[in-house]
Amino acid sequence: MFNANSLPPLREIVGRFDIAAQKSLAQHFLFDLNLTRRVVSVAGDLAGVNVVEIGAGPGGLTRALLESEANHVYAVERDPRAILALHELSQLADGRLTVLDADALQLDLAKTIPAPRKVIANLPYNIGTPLLVNWLGQADQFLGFTLMFQKEVAERIVANRSTKAYGRLSVLSQWLTEPRLMFEVPASAFVPPPNVTSAVINMVVRPYPLAEAQREKLEIVTRAAFGQRRKMLRRSLSAIGGSELLARAEVREEARPEELTVEQFCAIARLIKT
Repeated sequence: MFNANSLPPLREIVGRFDIAAQKSLAQHFLFDLNLTRRVVSVAGDLAGVNVVEIGAGPGGLTRALLESEANHVYAVERDPRAILALHELSQLADGRLTVLDADALQLDLAKTIPAPRKVIANLPYNIGTPLLVNWLGQADQFLGFTLMFQKEVAERIVANRSTKAYGRLSVLSQWLTEPRLMFEVPASAFVPPPNVTSAVINMVVRPYPLAEAQREKLEIVTRAAFGQRRKMLRRSLSAIGGSELLARAEVREEARPEELTVEQFCAIARLIKT
């Protein structure tokens, strides 16, 4: 059984491999094993699951993942210094850790990682949202996602309608998953500390989308609507049907986008012609 307490302290690993955090890679490391264990615990039952970690760094969260019942851990990293440290960790992991030297934005996880698969990661702030949007494009290929974002992004993902945080990311996320904000993480937990508070969300992929819609059309509708969120929908959606489209979908043309449910956006998406 893997025991992270028996390993050298992470600060020693960082010093030995000279893994000074690089701003260009948006690196903020987690050294507190109690915290990383908490992240893993909110991900639920990992028995038999292949877990993907993005931006593993020196291996703080990786250690906690290896302590879990996950079938295998795939650590995606592009920093050559961290990759060396992770390869050393893999030698102690009884064949349960694979290090992938890759750009996460270019990596097709569904083709690379065997099913069943789940992503558990402290995401780099600068690519966290694009990564999630990419994964949602093939959400049915995953069991779920347990992700750490800056708090503002996490709040957008779980936002209720009729709130300022509710937007395109809320609709897409809630259409395909059941997201929950689990806990906040103060800046002081990271080395070096970022300028923002972070938060961990757990997103369980729905067996079926919340309502019928084609993803491409739903993206068109939400992009148009929230791109002009202060305008009434008859104005913001004028290029794709405006008042006539809204009437057919039984949505008030005077409504603003943050007032609509996910199901109403889907109803509009089902009616547009592209």
